[in-house]
Amino acid sequence: MRNVLLSGAALLLLSACAVGPDYQAPDPQAPARFEEARDSGAFDGEQRRFWQGFQDPLLAQLIEQALDANQDLRAALARLDQAGALLRGARADQYPTLSANGSAGEQYLAEVERMDPNQERVTRYQVNAAARWELDLFGRLRRGREARQADLDAAGADLATLQVALVGRLASDYFELRGLQQQLAVAQRNVRNQRESLDIVAARLDAGRGTEFDRVRARARLDAIRATLPDLEAGIRERMYRIAVLTGQTPGALVGQLTLPGPLPESLPAIPVGSPGDALRRRPDIRAAERRLAAATARIGVATADLFPSFSLDALIGSVAADSSDLFSGPAESRAVALGVDWTFLDFGGVRSRIDAADAASRAALADYRQTVLEALAETETQLVRYQRAQVRSARLEDATEAAGRAAELARTRYEQGYIGYFEVLAAEQELIDTRDNLIESRTAETLAMVGIYRTLAGAPLPADDNETQAVEAVPAGG
Repeated sequence: MRNVLLSGAALLLLSACAVGPDYQAPDPQAPARFEEARDSGAFDGEQRRFWQGFQDPLLAQLIEQALDANQDLRAALARLDQAGALLRGARADQYPTLSANGSAGEQYLAEVERMDPNQERVTRYQVNAAARWELDLFGRLRRGREARQADLDAAGADLATLQVALVGRLASDYFELRGLQQQLAVAQRNVRNQRESLDIVAARLDAGRGTEFDRVRARARLDAIRATLPDLEAGIRERMYRIAVLTGQTPGALVGQLTLPGPLPESLPAIPVGSPGDALRRRPDIRAAERRLAAATARIGVATADLFPSFSLDALIGSVAADSSDLFSGPAESRAVALGVDWTFLDFGGVRSRIDAADAASRAALADYRQTVLEALAETETQLVRYQRAQVRSARLEDATEAAGRAAELARTRYEQGYIGYFEVLAAEQELIDTRDNLIESRTAETLAMVGIYRTLAGAPLPADDNETQAVEAVPAGG
């Protein structure tokens, strides 16, 4: 027994190495600056709660509700707990596993089985405690812990990624709702204006200065404007329902709260973009991809360890007696110590195929990581250019709306005075309607692009208490 223990101790001293590649995080190779960036100032971590910059208490309240009660987030949190449990299990593998069992039974012996002709029955009491300890000579268990730790890190980053997507989606739905409500208000005002125009046409017709053709066209124009209302109302309800579900409530729960129209932001918060490298380091989706690459790399070591024999120490202590009162007495004791060897490594073809599969999975994870980086850079550049172009478009549409409003007033006045026909009035009013709608759409697009920029730059939202740590950063880094 002593020789077995000494052999096990010697093998344990050799277990400082771990086969398989040692992981090194890849360099994202970010450019020095964003092509579309106008302000390269440092991005403030406080701006991760960017929605507060819109100065809209209801939006802030809805986002906080969503971060607390959204069901997708709760599912992601459960997956994080699952990954944590698997890591604890992998850590437990480095320690001996203990088991115990006991039995008591009586057996009737056939005549040929009896050592003593008078012995018809045999009573047997048995209690055993066993321990098994795998000697991690080639790092199979350590690589397994590395993989599980990386899985846990990735699950934490996935949770943060979902937080970012949730906040961006809810803010976008909210501002789309406000934009549609403004468009509906404009359309309703257009209906009132067209009714007034119809009254004017009817009065002119009664006075003998108009035509039936003008009245028919005015009626058709009124009906056409009314026809735009149902689509706008449906779009408004759709956003209300989506916002409610994102906050973990039934679709109609927020209708009363959101029915009162609210404005789009008059002024948008400033955006110091910072460097692409900093932005990439903040993004949890890139962190998740990098951690999955780390897990895949560690699993190459797990598979490679099967090329070598696996050794374990087994120990057993127990007691067997014909009478329960004799258990644990000297003659009833049993002990055993053994050094076990797993010869699975002799299946070289199967082991080699598992190593090749793990290596392929690692190469795929590296490609996924690089693609995630490229898409993150492209997404940020896209949102920046959309925001800048929407700003220019909004400014031009403001001038166009003001001019179209003056033109519509002049056209109506000249029509009432008999200088122009109703066709010119319709054309001027239609131009005013179109420019008003386009201006609201452009302002909405400008706000949505702002949300998109923050979503691509900010990373996971900071907790309400600034002294707390984000969920993704709370994941332990050690193995």
